[in-house]
Amino acid sequence: MNDATAPEARDTTGLGHDMLAVARSLGPEIAAAADRTDAECEIPPPLAARLADAGLFRMLVPRRLGGGELDLPTYVRVLEEVARADGSTGWCVNQGAVFATNAAFMDPEAAREIWSDPRAAISNGPSPTARAEVVEGGYRLSGHWAFSSGIRHATWVAGLAFVERAGERVTAPDGGPVLRHFVVPKSEVTIVENWDVRGLRGTGSHHFEVHDLFVPERFGVYTYSDPAREPGPLYKFPMILLFASGFSSVALGIARASLDALAGLAGGRVPRGMQTLRDQPLVQMQMGRAEAGLRAARALLHETVREVWHDVETTGELTVEHRVRLRLATTHAIRSAASTVDTAYDGFGAEGIYASSPIQRRFQDIHVVTQHVQARMAHYESAGRWFLGLEPDMRWL
Repeated sequence: MNDATAPEARDTTGLGHDMLAVARSLGPEIAAAADRTDAECEIPPPLAARLADAGLFRMLVPRRLGGGELDLPTYVRVLEEVARADGSTGWCVNQGAVFATNAAFMDPEAAREIWSDPRAAISNGPSPTARAEVVEGGYRLSGHWAFSSGIRHATWVAGLAFVERAGERVTAPDGGPVLRHFVVPKSEVTIVENWDVRGLRGTGSHHFEVHDLFVPERFGVYTYSDPAREPGPLYKFPMILLFASGFSSVALGIARASLDALAGLAGGRVPRGMQTLRDQPLVQMQMGRAEAGLRAARALLHETVREVWHDVETTGELTVEHRVRLRLATTHAIRSAASTVDTAYDGFGAEGIYASSPIQRRFQDIHVVTQHVQARMAHYESAGRWFLGLEPDMRWL
């Protein structure tokens, strides 16, 4: 989809690149590797190196550390372009780029140690039970973490854990438990290969674990209340909403590629005893409705991101209303993208069921995206509460 009405992407990265142009130039290479990415459950190492060298994993790292510190309106367009070529690759880029915003919160020496490597990339994972015992100079970390997208090409791995002292959880001033991300070299974790799925296979979102691993204090990052060490507007946004903005753009990219594939099929396929698909009124109607739905969802996302970014850039404040609007727009983009892919899949008919079909992987990919926490239907309820004058669910804002 062309961005005829969108402002030109600015080179604000500090990397010397127009990142949208970089993503477009890499598109054919990403698409050509998509079958291998899917089959091997990881971005092929040569392609992962190309993405790193192009700066895609450090788009949101502070400029001070040689990163992009990209503005959010441009970032979502870059992610959409990558995912249009391959959903798994887009997902991994977003996972690594967003988590790297921790560089703006962590100990400067630790951040420099990680990001001095031009091919640095971080994967991470949630855990309900991981713990980090406070010891002299740092922590003893033990735990098992899930869904660590991109762990194969990562150089560092981060695990979220409860902080404990003498076996008791440390509490924050508000009475809640203290949680930190602990960033460790990938060589120090054990990867548990259990990513046996049908969609987003190429993300290689395996589990990982460590037992009684010493982590120096400077590699424990607490981003939930500590102020950012960097002044830019990007670091006013919580990771949960940066992830949402990126993953919704991945969904839009998958949907756009699905409609492109249907249009390519419709011009040449002739069902038995019928007109070409392109000449059938039903297919024409389905394509028109799908285009309208996708473009509308995309317009809402991009308008919301632009307006919120402008406000934060101007005032330095991200309000609850900003958060609610972003949550609503990102959830709606994912759900609308899934509807678009379903329409394209229906249009493919029996040809869509084969693994070789250009719609099959995208159909599987989008329905893994919809199972992610970012796509929960309950987000609509939370936004609705806000617009009705009630308190929204702040856990996802």
